[in-house]
Amino acid sequence: MDTKTILLVEDNPDDEFLALRALRRHGLRDVVVARDGEQAVGQLFEAARPLDPWLVLLDLKLPKMNGLEVLRTIRSEERTRHTPVIVISSSQEETDVVKCRELGVLAYLTKPIDGEKIVALLTTAGLSF
Repeated sequence: MDTKTILLVEDNPDDEFLALRALRRHGLRDVVVARDGEQAVGQLFEAARPLDPWLVLLDLKLPKMNGLEVLRTIRSEERTRHTPVIVISSSQEETDVVKCRELGVLAYLTKPIDGEKIVALLTTAGLSF
């Protein structure tokens, strides 16, 4: 199996733990964690070796730079414009869902993270792993 790097952008340690456990249960082990929006953008665009993730799992309520700003940045750059992004948030506000869909997210899921849903979404989208 090819290595499929996932960028998990999550500031809550409990949600990070649950996400990592759910992903690993499905064999998705190459996960890089960013704990705030600035760190995520730094890893994607400013690092000496910028991360080129196969998938981004993105929380919306983040310190320093919120998830919508991170998503806009991802979509504004040619290299990451088509990177699949799944938003996983505690927010169920319709405006958040609409903004995320307008920015081309693969899916908008509410917490807690569900590994089965993520695997089903990836399969439906034709993203084999």
